[in-house]
Amino acid sequence: MDLFDLTNNKSISAPLADKMRPQKLSDFIGQSHLIYPGSLLERAIKADKLGSCIFFGPPGTGKTTLASLIAHTTSGAFVKLNAVSSGVADAKKVIEEAKERLKLYGKKTYLLLDECHRWNKAQSDCVLSAIEDGSIIFIGSTTENPYISMTRAIVSRCRVFELKSLKDDDVKRGLKRAVEDKENGFGRMKLTVTDEAYAHFAWGASGDLRNALNGLELAVLTTPPDSEGNIVVDKQVAEQSIQKKTVSVDESTYFDMLSAFCKSLRGSDSDAALYWAFRLIASGLDPLIIFRRMIAHASEDVGLANNQALILTVSAMNAYEKVGPPEGFLALTHAIICICTSPKSNSVVCAMDSVRQAVEENGAYYVPLHLRNTDFSTLDKSDVPYIYPHEFGGYAKQQYLPDELVGAKFYSPSDNGDEKQIKEFLEYIKTHFYK
Repeated sequence: MDLFDLTNNKSISAPLADKMRPQKLSDFIGQSHLIYPGSLLERAIKADKLGSCIFFGPPGTGKTTLASLIAHTTSGAFVKLNAVSSGVADAKKVIEEAKERLKLYGKKTYLLLDECHRWNKAQSDCVLSAIEDGSIIFIGSTTENPYISMTRAIVSRCRVFELKSLKDDDVKRGLKRAVEDKENGFGRMKLTVTDEAYAHFAWGASGDLRNALNGLELAVLTTPPDSEGNIVVDKQVAEQSIQKKTVSVDESTYFDMLSAFCKSLRGSDSDAALYWAFRLIASGLDPLIIFRRMIAHASEDVGLANNQALILTVSAMNAYEKVGPPEGFLALTHAIICICTSPKSNSVVCAMDSVRQAVEENGAYYVPLHLRNTDFSTLDKSDVPYIYPHEFGGYAKQQYLPDELVGAKFYSPSDNGDEKQIKEFLEYIKTHFYK
């Protein structure tokens, strides 16, 4: 079945959410910040002038519906691929056909890519030139933030439209339309849905109209009619049909929660870090993103105060990738608690920032003669010979920095955790060997 064939979508076996997909832009529900009279997106769709773009947002907010509306307002061809099941060969075939179509008939081709964040760099690169020369108009659809999950080259060539979770009133309006619609909804049935049921469906869907429609459909199809043939969906029926409130997150909330997670790790609050991590996961975030942040913080905030934190975090990430959820969440929890309860030191990030600044400002200094590769470097010989430290017990005082940076200090150990021993060790070799 073609997703964009609105006639086929209205078949008896299709889910209610597909049957109720709007056929014209004026029926589109929600996203008032994008779709309103005279808005850029509305004008572009109606004028068939929409360029390459990406729709992203939580499930059930209208991404596929917008693509469907574009398909039926454009005079061009419309081809759909799913990033999960398609690859480079599929994209190249579409591009070749699009170029031929444009050459012979002057007809443009829209390529809709569902779950577009799933394409890797090689897959994304194969469509870049086609987007640039106008062979195809790319329309991506994703629940992930494209600025984080997609290659920059693709995102920079597209206009990004963020769809937000629907308001409860929008969800109720969509439900009432389904109840009243005689062609695609339940308008021909003797059906009554109470206000309390509408409110519960909207609450339980958490801005996801598809989820609400699925709940309504289940409630209607499983509720027996009374003696007069009337079906009544009340709050009790609604509660049974949509039992769990879906947790979703928009871009702003995503970054806020990720920031709260990182600050909780740094602040040694295990409870808060665990809460924000699993709140993000419940919102649909890939746990591997959380692991990648933890790897950074294992060096940035724990560092040499507990070297095992980085090792354990990387091992926990590998364990999660091999085991998967839900057992893999044990490794995630293990690593979060380890980082939170470790002594803290930011000496690693301070050292990195200091040395990067020194290199940026003074990167052209020469290597001291006694440190150069005498076989392949210069024929100049140093008056100061290179000292082999192991001949003096493993440590020997000599110049390792360029002449202009002698005495520069980039790494300063703290007194926390294992780093206190490092500080004592450095003081020891300075006192006993660097005289």
